[in-house]
Amino acid sequence: MKTADMLAVEPVSVSLVFREIRTAGLRVSAGFPSPAGDDIEDPIDLIAWMVRHEHATFWFRVSGNSLCRAGILDGDFVAIDRAGKVQPGRTVLALHNGDLTLKVLARRDGRLWLEARSDEHYPPLPVIESTEIWGVVAGIARRYPVE
Repeated sequence: MKTADMLAVEPVSVSLVFREIRTAGLRVSAGFPSPAGDDIEDPIDLIAWMVRHEHATFWFRVSGNSLCRAGILDGDFVAIDRAGKVQPGRTVLALHNGDLTLKVLARRDGRLWLEARSDEHYPPLPVIESTEIWGVVAGIARRYPVE
């Protein structure tokens, strides 16, 4: 499935028993520190928040780093929305020359291309008649490493 210029994906089955999480009432500053509060918001359904079209969304595990500059890393899970709007600038799951790949859809010189976002060089792939766009990335799930 994976070739030198492809970011491969593997479909995964996601079974969520506990979907609600509790959130603090204040937003967390990623810049200057802000005072903490004891406010707690109502629980949210994290999957419903991330996924817009539940019955048209499928999860895949990413293999490769050709989208690391777009914030998608090796080992991440991506939610692919088959009902999402496909347009240039969106990250899409495409079937190209028999391989599933995750790339950014771009328009250059009147043509559509599948492009990587990485420090490594991956040549853009032209969208050809046989290329199928399966959906757009609707969300990313990543476990942050903690010790």
